[in-house]
Amino acid sequence: MPATSTRPSYAAVLRIPSARRTFATALLGRLSYGIVPLSVMLAVSRSSGSYAVAGAVMALFGATVVLLGPVRAALVDRYGPGRALVPMLLAHLAALGLLTVAVWRPGAHAVVLGFLTALAGACVPPLGPTMRAVWSRIAQDRALLQRAYSLDGVAEELLFVSGPLLVGVLAGFAVPAVGIVVGAALLAAGVAGFVTSPAVRETRPAGRGARVGKGAGGPRVLGRVRVPVGVAAGVGLALGSLDLLVVVFAGRHGHGGASAAWVLAALSAGSAVGGLLNGAVAWRRSARVRLALLALGLGLALLGAGLAPGLGTLALAMTGAGFFVAPALTTAYLIADEAVAPEARVRAGTWVNTATNAGSTLGSATAGFLAGQLPVAVCFALTGGVVLLTAALTAPAPARSRPRGRFFSPSGA
Repeated sequence: MPATSTRPSYAAVLRIPSARRTFATALLGRLSYGIVPLSVMLAVSRSSGSYAVAGAVMALFGATVVLLGPVRAALVDRYGPGRALVPMLLAHLAALGLLTVAVWRPGAHAVVLGFLTALAGACVPPLGPTMRAVWSRIAQDRALLQRAYSLDGVAEELLFVSGPLLVGVLAGFAVPAVGIVVGAALLAAGVAGFVTSPAVRETRPAGRGARVGKGAGGPRVLGRVRVPVGVAAGVGLALGSLDLLVVVFAGRHGHGGASAAWVLAALSAGSAVGGLLNGAVAWRRSARVRLALLALGLGLALLGAGLAPGLGTLALAMTGAGFFVAPALTTAYLIADEAVAPEARVRAGTWVNTATNAGSTLGSATAGFLAGQLPVAVCFALTGGVVLLTAALTAPAPARSRPRGRFFSPSGA
């Protein structure tokens, strides 16, 4: 039975029947998302001896992950997590296994590496969107669901920080291909535990002939979630830009890459704190209004970051900017969840996730071009301006009060 709570808390989220097992196994599998891409890049660059080949291969991986995400989500909605995730996992593991063999020794052909990496990206099981759809089913109380999504978002943030750290530890005593094996093993264990949990087994698929109420097809689902997708794209663009702009800022102020890493860690820390606080507050304003305000706050924080005189001040600005990141994405997922029928929730969440990843990719590419042409302060300001634009475009229109009295009637009588 779905859980409800009059005074929901993060502890109440984990007391939902089967929630701890389902969430823990999903996180175990999602840890591979922070391990496999970096391990693949290091292994390909070592095997091919070319950073250009490694970059091209990772671009293919990212493209198939992002562009085919809605297709994989549609399969989960249609056939259910068990019947959809397991074949994806097997195909993904097969591609990673062949890629591991190919990169174990130097000399692998670039075309082979590109094909196998693209295939692996095309089959990545969408554990994140599926887990959020499960949360929506087992935590139907909206306040409890808000905390569940916040907890999920903060945990995912920590996974993407800890994953590369684990790769760094593995690289100290093993070839990079070992990281691919470790990531594949974590994903296999996570998916196996996830699909066998009672909360997932009880999920009913839409079925081959079922109509998916509020949004039967991909374009219709996207049309219903265009507001959270737009904000997610803006947030993703900011995150992709900041990864590079912080490094450029540190270099131009005489600091190394390690200093930039600490500034980016401050961004993640601010995001984690903001996410936890966002989930703990009983908001009175609608999610649509909160989403616009959070995007506004992020945009203003990025404008302020451009005025930072030194690295310490920039770290404070990044902490403030991060404070809005996780709440904005969590709110976007909540709005997307409410906009569609239960049978389309995985697709709705995947569109938000896809927009974030696509925005991040575009942000990295754009920042790389602009940083070579403009002062870094201007680059921060432009990034903040884009986020402010998304806030303005997605803000709900002010409510119009109906005219009262005969002299204000539409007819003019």
